[in-house]
Amino acid sequence: MSAYGFAIVQTLIIDIEPDEHVKRSMNEINAAARLRVAANEKAEAQKIIQIKRAEGEAESKYLAGVGIARQRQAIVDGLRESVMGFSENVPGTTAKDILDMVLVTQYFDTLKEIGSTSKSSAVFIPHGPGAISDIATQIREGLLQASAVN
Repeated sequence: MSAYGFAIVQTLIIDIEPDEHVKRSMNEINAAARLRVAANEKAEAQKIIQIKRAEGEAESKYLAGVGIARQRQAIVDGLRESVMGFSENVPGTTAKDILDMVLVTQYFDTLKEIGSTSKSSAVFIPHGPGAISDIATQIREGLLQASAVN
């Protein structure tokens, strides 16, 4: 335009219309970037869910362990009180006699539980006059071996 005596200092462009191929390419680039961000966010959300689930399971197992430990402590305390009370009221009995009687009671309770459960199929348990003393001996030896290790 300088040949005609005009000098263009500034031009305002308000409507850019690139080629359709260029538009499609730019849209695909933007879409791919958004999909990449969305995939990262989704993966991060799944990671957080798995971590929270694992933390919940760990806490649940810990609390279950604490509950079992308290239950066992209560059983031991109850047995101790029973043995002491029984030996005071029945002269001539030893702690071994009392624990054998408790084991027999536990044995029959276990048989009752197995028999009353509808989902049990078949359980073979030695049963007879000598079986109870064998079971008592096995439990006692197991406890002694465990206390020797500790």
